[in-house]
Amino acid sequence: MIKNIGNYRQTILYGISLAILLLLLRWLELRYVILAHSFEIYAGAIALLFTALGIWLALKLNNPKVLTKVIEKEVFITQTANFVLNEQNLIALKLSARELEVLALMALGKSNQEIADQLFVSLNTIKTHSSRLFEKMDVKRRTQAVELGKKLSLIP
Repeated sequence: MIKNIGNYRQTILYGISLAILLLLLRWLELRYVILAHSFEIYAGAIALLFTALGIWLALKLNNPKVLTKVIEKEVFITQTANFVLNEQNLIALKLSARELEVLALMALGKSNQEIADQLFVSLNTIKTHSSRLFEKMDVKRRTQAVELGKKLSLIP
């Protein structure tokens, strides 16, 4: 096979020279296009840059890093065998009997659906009682409501 290359030497050199000439013409054409349309190329590059920057910034703003701090505190609630409901605190908070029942069931760790099933009411009714209970006790979470209820002697 190597012996046959010598026979086609002129053809191979002709092909290589045509390929080099074609590359040179393409390079000149590209250079002309770049010079003729330089403003459009620069504007397009700047547009791509700002588009990428905008996407990156939007992703950063929509997914902020949240720093979560866990604060542990000891809660001492004295459990007495004879629980006495503090009527004054109940009247001061203006809690209804049903809201007090919901609070007691929350303290037992029951979910809203379990409380609704036990009290034979709908889930939305329990959610309403819970939200009113939270408003009256000025808390945001069930755990806060239960802790305050125990602290004020509303639940055992």
